[in-house]
Amino acid sequence: MAAVTLTPRALYEEVAELLRQRIFAAELEPGSWIDEMRLAEEYGISRTPMREALKVLAAEGLVTMKVRRGAYVTEVNEKDQRDVYHLLSLLESDAASVVAKEATQAQLQELQALHTQLSAAVTNRKKFFEINERFHMRLLEIANNRWRDQMVGDLRKVMKLNRHNSLFKSGRLEESLKEHQAIMDALLARNAPLSVQRMNEHFANGLEAAS
Repeated sequence: MAAVTLTPRALYEEVAELLRQRIFAAELEPGSWIDEMRLAEEYGISRTPMREALKVLAAEGLVTMKVRRGAYVTEVNEKDQRDVYHLLSLLESDAASVVAKEATQAQLQELQALHTQLSAAVTNRKKFFEINERFHMRLLEIANNRWRDQMVGDLRKVMKLNRHNSLFKSGRLEESLKEHQAIMDALLARNAPLSVQRMNEHFANGLEAAS
């Protein structure tokens, strides 16, 4: 059998990740025009991989392509926000139900450990956000449905465009931590209906804080 040659990560994928992180950090703000030529020069690349990278981000919903006007960082309006939170609530509450019923004790302890880290980070907004996301993504991994994971991954990228209006509001971190505790209690009790309810409440409260 011939040896398999692994190709390095495509240049446009690396560029897409660089732009993605700048969007999440609000260096490229929602609604702002993306200067393809300037960024290509900054990264020392041609415009071809830059355009391919923007296509990737457009498919994820982070970039909006406008005819004859170029690429813009997507602006999330009120309806977009409601729609994203609604779908995330449905998908992640379903995952919580699966975890409550099927997770091993070791997997539940993994989630508990992440929740403990979250509690310790309540005074550090950046760290709290990172651990919060790790908790949700680990819960999804345990629920083990790659199609759901893919949908949630894309939706969470769009949600990050407006994250400063939700978790970063005064008092929201403490409220979010209490909601996580309620989710964790339901999971440890292996109460699937209550896990669904608590996760739905978590997203409903997050939407209210983001509005």
